[in-house]
Amino acid sequence: MTDTFNIGKYEFTSRLIVGTGKYPTMEAMQAAHDASGAQMVTVAIRRIALDDPRGKSMLDFIDRAKYAILPNTAGCYTADEAVLTAQLARELLDTDLVKLEVIGDARTLYPDTRETLAAAERLVKDGFTVLPYILDDPVACKQLEEIGCSAVMPLAAPIGSGLGVCNPYSIRIIKEGAHVPVIVDAGVGTASDAAMAMELGIDALLMNTGIAAARDPALMAEAMRDAVAAGRKAFLAGRMEKRLYANASSPMRDLISTAGA
Repeated sequence: MTDTFNIGKYEFTSRLIVGTGKYPTMEAMQAAHDASGAQMVTVAIRRIALDDPRGKSMLDFIDRAKYAILPNTAGCYTADEAVLTAQLARELLDTDLVKLEVIGDARTLYPDTRETLAAAERLVKDGFTVLPYILDDPVACKQLEEIGCSAVMPLAAPIGSGLGVCNPYSIRIIKEGAHVPVIVDAGVGTASDAAMAMELGIDALLMNTGIAAARDPALMAEAMRDAVAAGRKAFLAGRMEKRLYANASSPMRDLISTAGA
């Protein structure tokens, strides 16, 4: 049976969402997207370059027949800015999807929880399918779900840090209490980070810098695709119990009883 998950009315089989920033070229971005197997691509509306010498914008390099566009409000520092940016994105891209980002600190790029909650409430009332970027805070995630967000997106580590999942215990608590998809966003640096995150039982991963900043973005995208799939399978399979002491794979008791017979 196909392992799918839903964000609002949208259904996906790929549990990897990719970004569009920091690639050396638009062609490198396209190759990485193809290799990732992703079905959703996030785009920072306030950072779309419209002055390409070839007369193209970033959107010209994304095949909308293959990828759902997830506009995001990166660069916004207030609820008002985020709501306006989301509304402009809806007009530009004809989608109700929005990744909500309201930054509270320019150095760490940590989200402002109060402003995020305020923006989320307004956007949900306005008919958006809201995916909010938020701290790995179980209380804030539950509040965003109660507002009506279609998913919650706790960070693994600061944006672009590549530190991996810094607090797996918080992510597990968020997932255990959630009735909407939990998508880990920010901080995943390599394939082992992606597999570890998925083994916690989360629904999907969003990553950008971990792929875009690799020496070979397309190859890293392929590695992340495989790691996400492997981590998901390991979670579904159910890992063995951890033990302090050794436990022989071939117990001697069964061998002795057979020999005695």
